[in-house]
Amino acid sequence: MTGLPSGSIFAPMSDTGLNQDFEMELKRLEGRLDELVLICGQLKEENRSLKQKQDALISERANLLQKNEQVRARVEAMIGRLRAMEQSS
Repeated sequence: MTGLPSGSIFAPMSDTGLNQDFEMELKRLEGRLDELVLICGQLKEENRSLKQKQDALISERANLLQKNEQVRARVEAMIGRLRAMEQSS
């Protein structure tokens, strides 16, 4: 016992060390929280960028599929014309 009445505004000496430890832990946690906020911002930006790239790739794929279909139709038409020419000869 310290001899101080309960609820006293005077902290025993051992509490001072605890307060310093507490302050150090709070500062450490604050620093870690700042790091996490920064990482979260970086991840959001990376996610946004990846979504844009994905959208561009999906659009490019659709265009390539359409062109592929057009080329396939043209080749089939050429084959049909060649067969018709072959039969008329």
